Amino acid sequence: MVMNIKAQRILIVRTDRIGDVVLTTPAIAALRKHAPDIYIAVLVSASTADLVRGNPHLDEVLIDDRAGKNRGLGGFWRLVGELKKKRFDAAINFHTKKRTNLACFLAGIPKRIGYQNEKFGFLLTDPLPDERPLGAKHEAQYCMDVLGALGIAGERIEMHVPVSDQSRVWVEEKFRKHQWDHVKPLIAIHSGSSCPTKKWPVEYFSELMGMLERKYHGSFVLLGGKDNVETALELMKRCGVKNVLDLTGQISLAQLAALLERCDLLVSNDSGPVHIAAALNTRVVSIFTRNQPGINPERWRPLGKRSAFVAPALDMTVSFANGKADDPKYLYQITPQEVMTAVDAIF
Repeated sequence: MVMNIKAQRILIVRTDRIGDVVLTTPAIAALRKHAPDIYIAVLVSASTADLVRGNPHLDEVLIDDRAGKNRGLGGFWRLVGELKKKRFDAAINFHTKKRTNLACFLAGIPKRIGYQNEKFGFLLTDPLPDERPLGAKHEAQYCMDVLGALGIAGERIEMHVPVSDQSRVWVEEKFRKHQWDHVKPLIAIHSGSSCPTKKWPVEYFSELMGMLERKYHGSFVLLGGKDNVETALELMKRCGVKNVLDLTGQISLAQLAALLERCDLLVSNDSGPVHIAAALNTRVVSIFTRNQPGINPERWRPLGKRSAFVAPALDMTVSFANGKADDPKYLYQITPQEVMTAVDAIF
C-alpha cells in the first residue's frame, strides 16, 4: 500500500539516539520541500529534543519522556492520549519499536509507515522491508528511502542541527569562567561511546593528542557524557598536553552543538557527536573499531566534504555480541598514526 502526500498532519517518529536523529533531518527537509503546507511534528526522546528544537522544517516537537511524564504504563497511555488529540493523518516511524508502533496504532493514526519486523510491525499499514542490517547504504539514505512510500525520492542529503544563541553565549561564558585563553586551532576529543566495542583505547587517544599538539599547536576540549568521566580523567593524566579543558559530563546537548560549532576539528569514536559536527560543517574524523554489515562505515560514517573516518578491514570472524569483543585486540587495530593521517587530509 502506498500513501500519497495528501495527508495534512504527519508525525515523524525517531526516539532512539543522537546520531540517528541527526541523520533523519535530511528526510524531514525533503518532506517539507515536497509538502510545504502540511503540518509536520516529530516525536523524539527527551535526551535528543535539543537536536530538533528550532528546526525550520518542523511545526512541533513532541517528547516521549520515559523517565518523567511518560514513565510506566500510565505514562505510556498519557503519550497515546497526546498523540490522539493531535489527529495525525500519518505516522512515519524511522526506527521501528514496539512502544512507538503500539502508541501510533492506539492513537488511531490512519496511516503508519515503518519497517516490517518483530517489533509489532504487524501494526503498520505500510510495512517496508528492513534492509538496514545489511549496511549497504548510509543511514541517512535509508531514512530518505522510507519516504518512497510517499512518492518522494532522489533528494540531496543535507543535515540540520539548530544552534541557539543562548548556547553560543554559554560557550563563551564557560571559556571566561575557566579563564581559558585557548589558542587556535580548537580540537575536540570525544573518547566515549554508547557501546564498549566502539571505544578506541584511551592510550591511543593520548598519543594522538600529543601528535596533534606537536604539529598544530592548538588547544583541546574533552567531551562526552557522564558515563565517560573516568575515561576523560585518565586521558587528562596521560596526554601531557598543555592546553586542555575537560567538559566531560558537564554540558547539555544544545551546549555540545554550540561548542562543536566553535571547534575547528572533532576526533571521536563512532558516536552521535560526529554527526552533529558534520551537520555543522565542522571538520570531523570518526574512528571505527568495528566493521561488519550494519555497524560499518558505509552506514554510519560522518557525511560531508570536511569529514573523514578510519576503520579496520571487514572482518566477519569476530563477534561483538552483548557489547563485547571476542578479544580486546580488536580495539587496537587502528593506530594513532592512521588517525593522524586522516586528520592531515582534511585539516
